[in-house]
Amino acid sequence: MNLDFTYTPPDFEQPTLKKSPLATLEPAPADGISPANYHATSNHPEYIKIGQDRWVLAPESRMDAVFVVAGDKIHVVEARNLKKGDLVVTGRTENGEHGILVHEKGFERSAANADKFAFRSRGTRETPFSHSYDSLYEILKHDRDHGHIVWVLGPAVAFDKDSRAAMQGLIENGYCHGLMAGNALATHDIEAAVYNTGLGQNIYTQMLQPMGHYNHLDILNEVRKAGSIAGAMATLDIKDGIMYACEKNNIPYVLAGSIRDDGPLPETIGNVYESQDRMRVHARKATTVITMATQLHSIAFGNMTPGYKVLEDGSVRPVYFYVVDMSEFSADKLANRGSAQAQAILTNVQDFIVNLWNNLKKEKL
Repeated sequence: MNLDFTYTPPDFEQPTLKKSPLATLEPAPADGISPANYHATSNHPEYIKIGQDRWVLAPESRMDAVFVVAGDKIHVVEARNLKKGDLVVTGRTENGEHGILVHEKGFERSAANADKFAFRSRGTRETPFSHSYDSLYEILKHDRDHGHIVWVLGPAVAFDKDSRAAMQGLIENGYCHGLMAGNALATHDIEAAVYNTGLGQNIYTQMLQPMGHYNHLDILNEVRKAGSIAGAMATLDIKDGIMYACEKNNIPYVLAGSIRDDGPLPETIGNVYESQDRMRVHARKATTVITMATQLHSIAFGNMTPGYKVLEDGSVRPVYFYVVDMSEFSADKLANRGSAQAQAILTNVQDFIVNLWNNLKKEKL
C-alpha cells in the first residue's frame, strides 16, 4: 500500500484571490488580550496575504489560537501567550475576502463512484476496520523513521497483560516518539510491574488480590519516596512496562494531572496550562497521533493538533489522527469540537494494540 501525502494547494490565480487585499494586522492591546475582530485559527491549512502581496501558508496551526505576523513570518499563538504590541491577524472571513484563506480541501480525494445518496457513509461500530488497520500499519512504518508518532493513552492499556506488553514493544521498536497520559496510566503501569495488578486486579487472570486496593497507593508512595519514576525503576527493580520502556529508550512523556488524582507521581504536572504547553510541543511535531480510551485527553490533544505538517523541503502532508475507543462518543465529540480529520476505530483498545503490535513486530522477523 502506497501512502498518499498529495496536497493540492489553492489556485491563487483565481480572480477573487488575486484581488484580495492584504490581511489586516492589529496590535494586541495588552499581554494575553487579543484585539477586536481577531481571527481564530482552525486546524486546516490557512494562508495569510502579507507583505509583497504574497499568500503565506501558516507553518502549523491549532484550533482557537491567533496568527501573529512578524516580518514575513506567521506564528500561531494561544491568546493567553500574546504580548502587548504583537501584530495579530484580524478578520472573520475565510475565502480570501480579507486576506485570509482557510483551505480545508487540500487533502480531499474525489470518489469516482460516490453517489449523492448512500448508506453507511459514516463510521460506526458496524464499520469494517480492516482497511484502517492496513493503512495504519503503513503509516506507522513510514513515520517510525520519517515522522513523529504520538500516543495518548488512558489507563485501560495497562490493565491487561498483553496490551501492556504490546505497548512496551511498540515503544522499544521506535513506534512512539512521545507519550501523553495522566497520572493513572503511569501509576497503574508501575503497579502492574511490581504487583502484576491494575487497581488490585490481576492483569492476566482478572482475580482480585487480597488488599489489592492498596497496591496503587503503595506504588505512589514508593515512587514519591524515590523522587521520580526513573528513580523508582531502580529502587523497585522494574524491568518491564510502558513507563520502563519510555525511560529506557528516552521517550519523552507528559503526565497531565486532574482533580481526582491520587498521589500524584512526581512527574505529574498539576498546572493545566503548563501541561498544555508541554503537550503542545508534541502536537506541533506530530505526524501521526493515536489516542486510546481517554476521552478528555483525546479531545484536548485533538484540539491542539494541526491537520497538516509542513516538512523541511516545503511540502505539506496530512497529520493522521486515530481515536480508538469502544464508544462512538469520544470520536463524535472530537469531530464536533473541530477535529474533523480524526478517524475512529471502534473496538476494545486492548485488542487493538495487541493486533497492531502482532502485525508490526513481523518487521523484526
